Amino acid sequence: MAKQRNTQLEVLLTEFGYTHQRLADEVNRVADDEFGAAANCTDRHVRRWISGEVQWPWSRYLRPLQHIFGRSPQDMGFVPRKALPLPARPQSAPVKDQHPVQRRTFIAGALAATLGTDQTPRRGRLGMTDVDRVQGTITRLDAHFNGLGGGALVDVATDYLTRLQHALDHCTYGERVERALTRAVADVAACAGWSAHDCGDYARAAQLRNQALQAALLARDPIAVTRAWSDLAAQAEHAGRPAEAARINRAALSERHVRAQPLIASLLHARLADCLAQTGDPKGMGRQLAAAEGTYDRADIVGAASWLAFLTPAELSGLAALAHQSAGLYARAEEQAARTLDLLDVRFARNRAYYTVLLAELQLAQGDLDRAAATVADVQVAGVASSRIAARIERVTAAAHAPEGHRDDAR
Repeated sequence: MAKQRNTQLEVLLTEFGYTHQRLADEVNRVADDEFGAAANCTDRHVRRWISGEVQWPWSRYLRPLQHIFGRSPQDMGFVPRKALPLPARPQSAPVKDQHPVQRRTFIAGALAATLGTDQTPRRGRLGMTDVDRVQGTITRLDAHFNGLGGGALVDVATDYLTRLQHALDHCTYGERVERALTRAVADVAACAGWSAHDCGDYARAAQLRNQALQAALLARDPIAVTRAWSDLAAQAEHAGRPAEAARINRAALSERHVRAQPLIASLLHARLADCLAQTGDPKGMGRQLAAAEGTYDRADIVGAASWLAFLTPAELSGLAALAHQSAGLYARAEEQAARTLDLLDVRFARNRAYYTVLLAELQLAQGDLDRAAATVADVQVAGVASSRIAARIERVTAAAHAPEGHRDDAR
């Protein structure tokens, strides 16, 4: 069989921030800690997996890989050998034997090492090289959230936020570095805020988003300020205050610098559309969705900030589906949700789960219980860490199978 490069595994390495050597080290650690057996994995093994030279690793490598990425072998891009049984996904014994808090602490510790948040400067003079390293860590944090959601990331990001604030208080630096580090604090607080939101911890999310806004203002960075306001608008909308959210989004769109940032403007227009749908203005919703598409067409995706990596044509369609759902136009919303799933990149496992649940909710709202049940049963949650999505899956499943007369739309 001709070699075929394993791009799925390659994407996972990028998403989790692994080099070939660091993944090999993590395979060895997990094999020893979780399964009590030596793996003796090297970076050469990882290169052979990615190149396609080895299409199905030995079990001593495959089991730790499943544990690390939370995916089946096929979802990691491996091709099974004929007549070989698939190894069981390692999940029960270590998890059952640990208290949930201990388990979460263990995962957060491993994730911190993977993302490099435990390598923050604590003293001495800092320069732009240090800032570049911090920015690389932020890129990995954003990629992890965009790919897999909050979960343990909220603890990792919050800890990293504390570490950066310690560096600001105890290290020395020039004005340029100070502003860059303060901007980094704003970025990390924003990522931590969304992670907390994804975990359903809305009070913590609000606190982190206010920290993000304060740091953005101190950094005198208009883009960071716009991002912080946009996140606070999303928070207001979730809290049932769409009119307030609409005012914040409009204010952000009126800023002069946003005109030179079409990708951010597109996001603001799409979020404003949902607010207007909730306040009973479907025409305004339509205008904002058209504006979102128009500005997106002018955006330069290459080189965009890491936190905006999720804003793809698929996400734009998904945001339109949410707006139409808010307007009660379920059939149109269902079409857009289905289109979103067709367009979504393999990197965004969390968003695939999110929009699959949304599709099931829309089918349920139209009374199509059988399709809703089938759709929600098809949600791929391997590796996804989002209690919000998990709760929605439970609600849709319960509503789709409830006795007649006890059903709701699970929204």
